Amino acid sequence: MNPKKEIDKSLDILNKGGVILYPTDTVWGIGCDATNCEAVKKIYEIKKRTDKKTMICLVSSIEMLKKHVQNIPSIILNFLNKTSKPTTIIYKNPLNISKNLISDDNSIAIRVVNNLFCQNLIDSLNKPLVSTSANLSGKKTPTEFKEIKNDILKGVDYVVNLNKDLVCNKASSIVKFGENGEKIFLRS
Repeated sequence: MNPKKEIDKSLDILNKGGVILYPTDTVWGIGCDATNCEAVKKIYEIKKRTDKKTMICLVSSIEMLKKHVQNIPSIILNFLNKTSKPTTIIYKNPLNISKNLISDDNSIAIRVVNNLFCQNLIDSLNKPLVSTSANLSGKKTPTEFKEIKNDILKGVDYVVNLNKDLVCNKASSIVKFGENGEKIFLRS
């Protein structure tokens, strides 16, 4: 289990428009280059999910976030600098993201990831990474690698060989900020 080797293998797949199964700072995720419309479409197909229900994107840093969101209010930046829990935020007016990841209201869910493997992979890709739970749409989210169904394992192009014994039973919080800066927790 060599993280550098796994990053290189994952990067090769992602750069070819492929889909990976990988450990995140929350649960096992299905991911692809978030700027590649065809790769995103593959994930919707693997999960048997409508593209009207968008997915989360991961970025490696606030600097990368600023490249993919038109305007980040200071209240959100302050919140991000204070929170230690994995937190996904809904942003308006995304930039340089696949159109089939953007909601009808022109918003997107993005998390600054706090996981060294994910940060290094995203930095190497130099693009956001899609992150959606490794389950079929509407089914229970697996908390361990061994709970991931064969349909998912067979659907992806590569399974990262790291942290397969880790139990991950907590998804990220999802927060939307209202017009007056109030936090609206969509998932806590």
